[in-house]
Amino acid sequence: MEAKEQAYGVLLYYKYAKIPDVKSIVDFYDSNCPSLGLVGRVRIAPDGVNVTVGGKMESLEKHVEEMKLNPLFDGTDFKLASCDQPTNDKIIRECGFDSLSIRVVKELVTFRSNPLARSPDVSNAGGHLSATEFHSVLHDVMNGGGNGEEIVLLDARNVYETRIGKFEVPNVETLDPETRQYSDLPSWIDNHSDQLQGKSILMYCTGGIRCEMASAYIRTKGADFKNVFQLYGGIQRYLEEYPDGGFFKGKNFVFDHRISVGSSDDKVVGSCLLCGSSFDDYSSRNRCSFCRMLVLVCSECEGRGAKEYKCDLCQKIEKGSSTEELPVEVMSDSLETQSMDQIKPSTDEFSLTNETNFPFRKLRILCLHGFRQNGSGFKGRTASLAKKLKNLAELIFIDAPHELPFIYVPNEISTSNLNPCAPNQLSKRKFAWLIPSRSNDLCGLDNWIATDVPFDPLQYMDQTEGFNESCSYLDETVMQIGPFDGILGFSQGAAMVALYCKHKQISNGLSGFRFGMLFSGYQASLPGFDEDPIRMPSLHCFGNGNGQKDRQIDRSQSIALRAMFNQGSCITIEHNMGHIIPTRSPYIDQIKDFLSQFT
Repeated sequence: MEAKEQAYGVLLYYKYAKIPDVKSIVDFYDSNCPSLGLVGRVRIAPDGVNVTVGGKMESLEKHVEEMKLNPLFDGTDFKLASCDQPTNDKIIRECGFDSLSIRVVKELVTFRSNPLARSPDVSNAGGHLSATEFHSVLHDVMNGGGNGEEIVLLDARNVYETRIGKFEVPNVETLDPETRQYSDLPSWIDNHSDQLQGKSILMYCTGGIRCEMASAYIRTKGADFKNVFQLYGGIQRYLEEYPDGGFFKGKNFVFDHRISVGSSDDKVVGSCLLCGSSFDDYSSRNRCSFCRMLVLVCSECEGRGAKEYKCDLCQKIEKGSSTEELPVEVMSDSLETQSMDQIKPSTDEFSLTNETNFPFRKLRILCLHGFRQNGSGFKGRTASLAKKLKNLAELIFIDAPHELPFIYVPNEISTSNLNPCAPNQLSKRKFAWLIPSRSNDLCGLDNWIATDVPFDPLQYMDQTEGFNESCSYLDETVMQIGPFDGILGFSQGAAMVALYCKHKQISNGLSGFRFGMLFSGYQASLPGFDEDPIRMPSLHCFGNGNGQKDRQIDRSQSIALRAMFNQGSCITIEHNMGHIIPTRSPYIDQIKDFLSQFT
């Protein structure tokens, strides 16, 4: 009994079901998980839950029993596995197993990079095949059976996962989309529908949740795409049923401290990025210096001191249509500590002249809006910027996690009585990265506040709470729809960029981005940050105090924000147009020059 109580484990489960009362589910997890000492991630959406938690096996079993008491979770596949207790602090932090994170999200898995696009209805998902049924179909096809149907296997995971393990079945084609993130999969399906049309498609992923959405999307393409099936419980259930690995070769990548789980077959599928030797261990957490994707680097190559790597996908982009093999670029000096001139690629290696038909990848930039704004509004305000950068970058917009009460200034008609009219229900919700210390939990149009208080230009000095929640939210964003090349922030968003990158540098030694762009920002004063500069190339753009002054943020505050970064790789643009992101010449040309150094 003592051994069982001390045994450690990991529990994974998801459930697609309409959540009638999201708050009550949040309250349950917020009470149940801490009481059992569980850590990890809980994501709750209007259409279900997605959970990965770790703790003592006895506690995890108690959690499962309590979940089964709720009819909402009838039929849920609770995948519980025993394992060693985590000891590597870096891996624990990166996998989110150093604390419990409970978040309400729009959808359980981010299927599309465009936040305005509608995800498919999972009720139209492909049929479930148990591990034995899945294996039986593959076995029959391997031996020439299968009723004459053409079978194709489709791996719904990311390329860094498939690099260390995949299904290998004679006479069965396995399609590996080689996506960096799940939100790239719809585009791959659109572009390769001819490889799926009219065939029986067998899909698989780690635990099953990604196949639910992806199979539903394939089935929306018409009658020739209806014969879609998915491995119920994913690779995890398959390996439990076939401990020798069956048709699965290598290791199953998992998103917790275990990193990967193998079978009794010790075959190594992966290989070192640099020397090509057999290798499948991601525990060193090495990443591509250009797209930030995990890469495999063996201990011998890592021991040579190289800290910058280029993944095989980035190498393919660099090669373009050329058949000539290019060497893997491994830079000995950290990209984040070099000056802007040093990090600019040489024309011999990377030319953007008209004489070269080189298909380079657009930069992906995560954009953080200002205080009391939202992602869609910020996207509209920066439409001119996005248009002028369309050949260089893709801008991705998100809402901050803290919803604010609606502050409403009534007009003269509505103030003619003691009970002013409520704001129009079409009014947009407002969010923040940092909130005032006196802020309460009320938010949205139902808790509007009528006010005639004039604008306070120093209000940002009181916005000091909520950083930890925003930091966890950004971690989740990067995990779900990343990686990103750069991060852009406006006003309070710029302050958050600095805080977040500083936090990542303290935790992991790296800021997490290749560059930062900070517009009309200020230095937020929060405790717990050292004085070491942020080692990341950065662009700082703010008003010079002349002409139309920035009423919100004084120039001195933007200069203080700039001082948080390595001064050897800072670019400064000053303008006379107030609290905006300038998009006319010469400012836009300077912004383009900055970005072109990373393409």
